[in-house]
Amino acid sequence: MSIEILSTHRVFDGALSYVRHASDATGTPMRFTIFMPEGAGPFPALVYLAGLTCTEENFTAKAGAYRAAAAAGLVVIAPDTSPRGDEVADDPAYDLGKGAGFYLDSTEAPWSPHFRMESYVTRDLIGAAAARFPVDAARIGITGHSMGGHGALTLAMRHPHLFRSVSAFAPIVAPSQCPWGEKAFTAYLGPERATWAAHDAAALVAAGKAAPFDDILIDQGLADTFYEGQLKTHLIEEAAARSGAKLSVRRHEGYDHSYFFIATFIADHIAFHAKRL
Repeated sequence: MSIEILSTHRVFDGALSYVRHASDATGTPMRFTIFMPEGAGPFPALVYLAGLTCTEENFTAKAGAYRAAAAAGLVVIAPDTSPRGDEVADDPAYDLGKGAGFYLDSTEAPWSPHFRMESYVTRDLIGAAAARFPVDAARIGITGHSMGGHGALTLAMRHPHLFRSVSAFAPIVAPSQCPWGEKAFTAYLGPERATWAAHDAAALVAAGKAAPFDDILIDQGLADTFYEGQLKTHLIEEAAARSGAKLSVRRHEGYDHSYFFIATFIADHIAFHAKRL
């Protein structure tokens, strides 16, 4: 696997690297950032999945995560949200195509050749990080924001052998029941709704797939303009109540969908994962 370190920066006595590598899953070069705390390792790691329109840079520059990660001795890995390149299919809208991979493997044309983000995150990303850096692949947690919160929840429940902890910021908890998810799932997975449930966090929780996790932490801002129409946090709470899953949802007055919200509570999420990893 070709892995290229593009740049490295000293931060909180650790090192933040920008990385490009070849992905078998997407068939394209992919980028991620990785923060390594000071020391020899191997270290537990937290994967962060960003939301619509984002790249690896949004979390890296805006979340303010690395002081807490350094104190916890935790690696933080932040990948891009989709494949890129002239040969990769795209759509003029912001919520489909490049920047909108939805962390699943597409089965439909023209998306299926490259939009294989589930395989990318669970295989190629973690594989590249562990091959080049002292990451303990047996101690991995996952979190994310919005579309990335959807990805964190679904990938954790679909791959409990890989992820030992999971949390999310303002996640799309029931993509089968909101405009963003319905559009993306129709494009990437086809019109048969029966196939969507395997990538819907609320449906997975209702089916008992949250059982391997002692808790799932979700933070949601009540001034988030997407809260009612797209995120629908209550649907995953209802699913947890039916299945007996442990779910901790914290609602915050005045907070919106921005990285100011994430920066406010990222240290809590890092502590949540560090305790479990």
